[in-house]
Amino acid sequence: MELLTKEIFNSSIRAAESICLLGHVSPDGDCTGSCLAAFNYIRRIKGEDAIVQVYLEELGPKFAFMKGSDAVSTDPSEGKHYSLAVVCDCADISRLGRFERYYKNSDITMLVDHHFTNSGYGDYALVKGEASSCCEVLFGLMEEEYFDRDIASCIYTGLIHDTGVFRYSSTSEETMRIAGRCISKGIDFGKIVEDSFFSMTLEQKKVLGYILGNIRTRAQGRIVYSCMSAEDRAALNAEGMDMDGMIDQIRTTSGAMEAVFMYIAKDGRIKASLRSNSELIDVSRICSAHGGGGHKKAAGCFMSPDFERNMDIIEADFLEQVLNSHEQINNAISL
Repeated sequence: MELLTKEIFNSSIRAAESICLLGHVSPDGDCTGSCLAAFNYIRRIKGEDAIVQVYLEELGPKFAFMKGSDAVSTDPSEGKHYSLAVVCDCADISRLGRFERYYKNSDITMLVDHHFTNSGYGDYALVKGEASSCCEVLFGLMEEEYFDRDIASCIYTGLIHDTGVFRYSSTSEETMRIAGRCISKGIDFGKIVEDSFFSMTLEQKKVLGYILGNIRTRAQGRIVYSCMSAEDRAALNAEGMDMDGMIDQIRTTSGAMEAVFMYIAKDGRIKASLRSNSELIDVSRICSAHGGGGHKKAAGCFMSPDFERNMDIIEADFLEQVLNSHEQINNAISL
């Protein structure tokens, strides 16, 4: 594996006869935005007839405004071979899900990511754990002359989704500089924020009502969580995309240091999303231990189909981290 530089990135795109773009399962705003930004960028360089295909799981309608969203393939059975595979926002190869075959069958593989839990994979990789989003990393690889309004809309979408509209600590001066470049291209930034981040469908509102009505606490109120059974999900007719963003509605509970949302996925496993409101708690630690990953303050994984057992594990990890942090503080004071 070699470092993916701007020169290698662009020369490989120009040389490739065919390119596929891949992201993680349950694609969020940053994953979708980075894949579609790369898609539009490649077509800007190579022309509208370029052989380039995005493979992602089904996208929610809130991302339909991004150019190329209607061309995303959800079919893993096509079995095509590509000269180049570019993976965006995926901390581990296994999180490519059913599209991993395209990665393995490509001649050259590249990774663009920002998850600090990602040790890197592929022929070329660029992982910047300090970056706010994959879109921020991707922007740094692009040649300025090809950066247009369509690409800017995708990049801006990724920025706002992984920074909570510039509220999270991952937001930096560089993040805001890139956001400014996007705005300078004439994007409708207010509509992008409202439609893709804050707006909810009627089905999502029903899911939110259920979640808020069933919030529970642990660790003397420092952990807030909500769980959705398969029966309740069926009663609400809730799809996977309807769960998007629900964890952040739990996270904003006053006094909470950690937030958890779990629901039964279609394969019977429990999908767990975790958020941290404290510098003392690293939620990526327990998610990585269960085959997932993410960031210190935002991570996810799949767990066994037992809500209470999973919460026992999460609470134990939480208390261990709090205890270790207090011991470190006491040791530092005594020096």
